[in-house]
Amino acid sequence: MRDILPADKTRRERVLSVIRERYRAHGFDEIETPALEEYSRLHAGIGGDNEKLAYNVLRRGLDAEAIREAAADPAALADLGLRYDLTVPLARFYASNRAQLPGVFRAIQIGPVWRAERPQKGRYRQFVQCDIDIIGDDSARAEAELMIASLDALAALGLEGVTVRINDRRALDWMLDSFGFAEAERPGVLITIDKLDKIGPDGVAAELRERGAAGSAVDAFEAFLRRPQTMEYNPFGERQIRKALPENAPNDIVAHLVGIGAAVAASRGASASASDALVFDPFLVRGMGYYTGTIMELAHPSVDYSLGGGGRYDGMIGRFLGQQVPAVGFSLGFERLVDLVALGTDAVAQAVVLIHDADVPVAELIGHKSRLVATGARVRLERRTKNLKALLERSAADGYTAFAIVAAGASEVELKPLS
Repeated sequence: MRDILPADKTRRERVLSVIRERYRAHGFDEIETPALEEYSRLHAGIGGDNEKLAYNVLRRGLDAEAIREAAADPAALADLGLRYDLTVPLARFYASNRAQLPGVFRAIQIGPVWRAERPQKGRYRQFVQCDIDIIGDDSARAEAELMIASLDALAALGLEGVTVRINDRRALDWMLDSFGFAEAERPGVLITIDKLDKIGPDGVAAELRERGAAGSAVDAFEAFLRRPQTMEYNPFGERQIRKALPENAPNDIVAHLVGIGAAVAASRGASASASDALVFDPFLVRGMGYYTGTIMELAHPSVDYSLGGGGRYDGMIGRFLGQQVPAVGFSLGFERLVDLVALGTDAVAQAVVLIHDADVPVAELIGHKSRLVATGARVRLERRTKNLKALLERSAADGYTAFAIVAAGASEVELKPLS
């Protein structure tokens, strides 16, 4: 966890304001959920490894003896926990408030989440997630809307060259079944396949054998990875998808993916090349156990990690509501994203530092400040120090763009740029 200094906080809020504005332009409405959720919901077996990283809250009123007696059972000690993502709270929110929401609900959720990560560079135990979700729509339109809105937000932040890797968990399951992997061994197989980019085909095949996966299935998988392929450009569409999968891929899954691509292409110019933002990746896994269909991940050429992702989780809300409701979501990796974007200075509001000596009357200082604030400027009062250069440098680092030296009895101040 960390403190955020003023200049960094200003930058973060500006990035968030751009994201919010673009998401709202695409018809999403912002909601807010509590930081705490019931222990049983956070540990319902749908959060994957994140459930192991949850911060749990002790039940009220437990004494030392009760804690000792219940030490072997975490559920007996805790009844609440800090949320480790925004998807589980959204599912609970929808189940609780469905009667007051539209049939197809488009939600924005932005807020902190908590995970007990090991301390290391780029990993925080408290961090911000920016999620959009569509609940109540099982068509390809929902995934397309999420990707179009997210690509628009990234474009507004000045990030070019962003691509979305896309797959479908149903296609992945069908592929593993066609190779001969038993259903019971697939969770471990998926963990290994997810390392394909890092350890390559040889490493994946070797690790699968070490895991004890069926030898014939590993052989079939390895042969598929090494199959001859012609090097040709194929925009995202049926041809690209079928070439990346074994023969006779299910038509309904392929059609769903093709529909997503067609909608995204239409939003970007209605040409075949407009779907270049999408790349079909048959080995994209994403670790969350609640994904039931389409899965997506944001990539940018400047970094070797994803900037966000999401997928369809049609089975989650039914756990809380008692009936199945289709749902799909997408999350921007805000902490990674904020370090990449380069926003210019705010052109609307000027930020001014008024530097004064100790003998300037308070009423005069407040008068000068109030007149500038009334024009829309942001104004800070600073007493002059011996090292004026250091004061100006600090003010510039805090985001101020102009300064003025205020003398006693002055009727007005002369603004000078901070550079």
